[in-house]
Amino acid sequence: MAVNSKHPETLALHAGWRADATTGSVAVPIHQTTSYQFKSPEHAANLFALKEFGNIYTRIMNPTTDVLEQRLAALEGGVAALAVASGQAASAYSIQNLARAGDNVVSSTDLYGGTWNLFANTLKDQGIEVRFVDPADPEAFARATDDRTRAYYAETLPNPKLRVFPIAEVAAIGRRYGIPLIVDNTAAPLLTRPFDHGAAIVVYSTTKYIGGHGTSIGGVIIDGGNFDWSAYPVRQPLLNTPDPSYHGAVWAEAVKPLGPIAYIIRARVVLLRDLGAALSPFNAFQIIQGIETLPLRIARHSENALAVVKFLSERADVVKVIHPSLATGIDKERADKYLAGGLGGLVGFELPGGREAGAKFISALQMFYHVANIGDARSLAIHPASTTHSQLSAEDQVATGVSEGYVRLSVGLEHIEDILADLAQALDAAK
Repeated sequence: MAVNSKHPETLALHAGWRADATTGSVAVPIHQTTSYQFKSPEHAANLFALKEFGNIYTRIMNPTTDVLEQRLAALEGGVAALAVASGQAASAYSIQNLARAGDNVVSSTDLYGGTWNLFANTLKDQGIEVRFVDPADPEAFARATDDRTRAYYAETLPNPKLRVFPIAEVAAIGRRYGIPLIVDNTAAPLLTRPFDHGAAIVVYSTTKYIGGHGTSIGGVIIDGGNFDWSAYPVRQPLLNTPDPSYHGAVWAEAVKPLGPIAYIIRARVVLLRDLGAALSPFNAFQIIQGIETLPLRIARHSENALAVVKFLSERADVVKVIHPSLATGIDKERADKYLAGGLGGLVGFELPGGREAGAKFISALQMFYHVANIGDARSLAIHPASTTHSQLSAEDQVATGVSEGYVRLSVGLEHIEDILADLAQALDAAK
């Protein structure tokens, strides 16, 4: 880390980079290369044998991407990170790095639709069972656990349910069994740091708030370095048994001299090497540009979203508004505890006319974009039941917080008067 600081505003600009040693370039260069010249046959052999670290091939690592990884690890309070081609790849790799055919994972029901499909169908086809439980009761994770459970999985601020996940409670349950909690923090960067509450792994779709500009798909897995994999050899076999693809290396032991990075090293040199969801160096550069303004943007997103919540709550033609600021009981306690840095830019609401009213509202928007994304600088809107969650059964849609009349907003950085004016005219058109 070039600058020693604990403040996100500083880390977002300086972590992992100061200047190019050769040219003095202050901006991170785009290393748009596939390969790297080895110093000698011995150097090449040492790199491939992991006797020393360095650049081998951009499918596995890249100097531009390395800066991105260091910066995100610093912001999150982790020890190392692995950037990949998308948030979906990050979610898949985070599980596949611990579980294989015959194993299972316990996941919160409160998930983005794409993640639900990945878990319920694609991972199932690979022989990995995902057991869904309602996080309202953290002990549900313990009840769903058996000898083949390898991880727990959740979203901090689930999209679109927006009910804050009990990170510390579930993380503590997992550690009783030697099970790490993996947290998707895509909707809450800087609002909370899951490692501070006991999570072991954090994943992001950097496409969203991290990048913020809506130009570049990407994802990242961040290792907290706070989970002792070697203490659970039976529970975590992929990190504690010989890996035939690396001459029998036992990852939990082989990388100990380098620090507590066994999980992220295996993800890089096994999954990324073999499955190849590599992040483009250009996209890494673009995402770095977004990170530089993240502390400013996330505060404005939260501020504008609160104004939208107030506006919608006063509309007689809105049945219900969904936002952490409106939570009650234990949900409010969790929102206060885990979203100390702000409440984020996502707002949901329900229209009384169901799917037809949702379609009318979306069609009438003039400034909001109708896109399948969140976290852009621009304001975005979508009707999940007919788009992002349309592949789910009616029962599963309800479990994830989607109704026929539900509309999700990703409130952007425009002037609040313009945001509210567009919502007002669209709501009037949807009556």
